[in-house]
Amino acid sequence: MQKVSEYLKLRVLAAIDLAEGRSIRDRIRAVAARGFADEQGREHRFTWRTIETWRVRYHKHGFTASGGRRDKGTFRKAEPEAVQEAVDQARARLRPGFRLSQLYRTCIEQGLLRREQIAPNTFRRMVRRYDMLKPDAEAASKERLCFAKRFANQMWQADTLVGPFVTEAGTPRQSRLIAFLDDASRVCCHGQFFCEENHATLKTALRAALYKRGIPQSLYVDNGSVYAGKDLTVVCGRLGCLLCHTPVRDAAAKGKIERFFRTVREQFLCRQLDLSSLAALNAQFTRWVEDEYHDTLHSALGLKPVDRFALDIARIRYLAPGQANDELFYSEATRTVKADNTFSFAGRRYEAPRDVRSRAILVRHDPGDAAAPLIVYLGADRLGEARPLDPVGNDRAPAQGGAL
Repeated sequence: MQKVSEYLKLRVLAAIDLAEGRSIRDRIRAVAARGFADEQGREHRFTWRTIETWRVRYHKHGFTASGGRRDKGTFRKAEPEAVQEAVDQARARLRPGFRLSQLYRTCIEQGLLRREQIAPNTFRRMVRRYDMLKPDAEAASKERLCFAKRFANQMWQADTLVGPFVTEAGTPRQSRLIAFLDDASRVCCHGQFFCEENHATLKTALRAALYKRGIPQSLYVDNGSVYAGKDLTVVCGRLGCLLCHTPVRDAAAKGKIERFFRTVREQFLCRQLDLSSLAALNAQFTRWVEDEYHDTLHSALGLKPVDRFALDIARIRYLAPGQANDELFYSEATRTVKADNTFSFAGRRYEAPRDVRSRAILVRHDPGDAAAPLIVYLGADRLGEARPLDPVGNDRAPAQGGAL
């Protein structure tokens, strides 16, 4: 089937305006009954449905060709960072010279990936597109510029480091260090070891960093599932902090936090540490950061990190003291209030703090604390705390002398 030129399509559309008919549909059918010659003199006829499709595309996009899928070239279900981690673990179980089909099958069998998450052809495209089987040094070349922010808290870099095994509830578990580093001063805004890396632990570490060192203008993170999730995006939006992500498979883009992790490995993790609990490990790490790392002359700065941070103390924007600050880190969900001014959440019914019947509200909640209050927002307005429904307590006393 020959491809119809844009010139011929526009000639057909122009003929609609001159065709006879009382409605646009009648004029299109009249044009469909005619023949049109292309640039080579060959005659073509088109169905009225084809002509109608061209007309709609032209009025919507300014051209008659299909606009194509909006998500073309993107991966909707699988994140490249997650696939890279699965590939690194699976290839260690295979002999050299393996095929991509074997690698994919190993990822599925080991539970590193799910079949409904990523199809075999998508897996092949992603592995080849991001050079996942090549070392970082041999991956596709990227422009690399050495940069540094001018002032403290203009940018924080954040990442996770796999730490030592600690004993929790009598069971050895591998710890993970979540740390935030100021780009200009190299101050460790906060670092804390956890047994899990998820949205809850990330928000716990971020909350501590904000209270200790103020609010950054931007946060620079990788594309891991924790850092690319909705929760961190929402928190940064509430704080007025710009969330930036590095290119995929470009760890060197966060060179300062990577260099800090190297210092942690060479100067802290190499010691004889008390690994009897997470609390003991975190206490030792905090002492090392405050007493040694922050108090040591930094070769690139020519100053101690804490002294460099102090130079910009007048520019630092801190969180104002108040209980409402904790709500910045709550998760949120949308609910529609019923006609009796109640809504359901987590299997329970609550009363809205104001009369917002039949309206959609935002409910902020702390997923780590079931006893924490639910905060109701209508758009950007904070309405207050929701109350658990007490239908008996809401029963109004009957009018004096009236019957029940």
